[in-house]
Amino acid sequence: MATRSFGAIPKNRWSVINKVNSEGPYLGLVVPNSFEMSPLLQSPSFVQRPDLPFLDVSGRRFRFGTVGKQKVIMVMTGLSMLNAGLSTELLVNLFDVNGVLHFGIAGNADSDLQVGDVTIPQFWAHTGLWNWQRYGDGPSDELALESNGDYTREIGFLNISDYAADHNKSFGNFLNNVWYQPEEVFPVNGVPEVRQHAIWVAVDNHYYQLSQKLEGMELPQCINKTTCLSRRPKVVRVEKGCSANTFVDNAAYRQFLRSKFDVTPLDMESAAVALVCLQQQVPFIAFRALSDLAGGGSSESNEAAVFGSLAAGNAVSVAVQFISMLSS
Repeated sequence: MATRSFGAIPKNRWSVINKVNSEGPYLGLVVPNSFEMSPLLQSPSFVQRPDLPFLDVSGRRFRFGTVGKQKVIMVMTGLSMLNAGLSTELLVNLFDVNGVLHFGIAGNADSDLQVGDVTIPQFWAHTGLWNWQRYGDGPSDELALESNGDYTREIGFLNISDYAADHNKSFGNFLNNVWYQPEEVFPVNGVPEVRQHAIWVAVDNHYYQLSQKLEGMELPQCINKTTCLSRRPKVVRVEKGCSANTFVDNAAYRQFLRSKFDVTPLDMESAAVALVCLQQQVPFIAFRALSDLAGGGSSESNEAAVFGSLAAGNAVSVAVQFISMLSS
């Protein structure tokens, strides 16, 4: 006797998912945490679906509603690349989603920009996949398993000795070199188990071109009557952003990432969303509002504890405007 299996998702959930999908497609909204999601939930721009405001699946809450004329499904990921990737994978595999918009706050690697500015990178990279080299080996020495194609020296490395006060002048710091690695990706239109590699993942070209119209937006400058930024925040398209499972509050590492990869926003989720969308062949774009200059060093008071709420609100404002343009 044959029986139908519903896997880890209960049968009653599948019936709701099928009902939702029959009324699609939707724009998927992926948000790191409640601090960044609340401004949209509290905004009159977001109208939740009255008969089905949300559905809980696999520890994630998928919220249904509209932003203007656009039907949306929103999911909060939680912190880290793993959570962001899992949430995005569930979103695009369970629901009829024809695009993904990711938004939130981020650290800043470009001292020419300020807190509250909203960045729109064209490319995202995961800069937390490393091959940590054995002490005594140098840049000309092959990495372990490099000959198998598992690792590469093409992207480059961080020499820990450059940032250490005490080290052996002949061999450098015992921590030696960290070599950056591309992700292994398996696109849905590729051959299963035949890996491809990706370091820089491009956002959708149509989305990126459309986002140029956001650069003239007016954003709030003050939290209250006495706490203001020195200039009004702006929306700016930049070339690159990066993510890793590391909260960067270190000026030296910020400067290294900026000089090595020419990145602007530094966060812990966007590249995971980008990689899932690349593998699933779903258009995506990410907006990240700058909440602090990572590691400090600016005369501007720019701590996330002070201006984080303003940055989160700015990210939502830009996202709402983009959705409006997308659905017009």
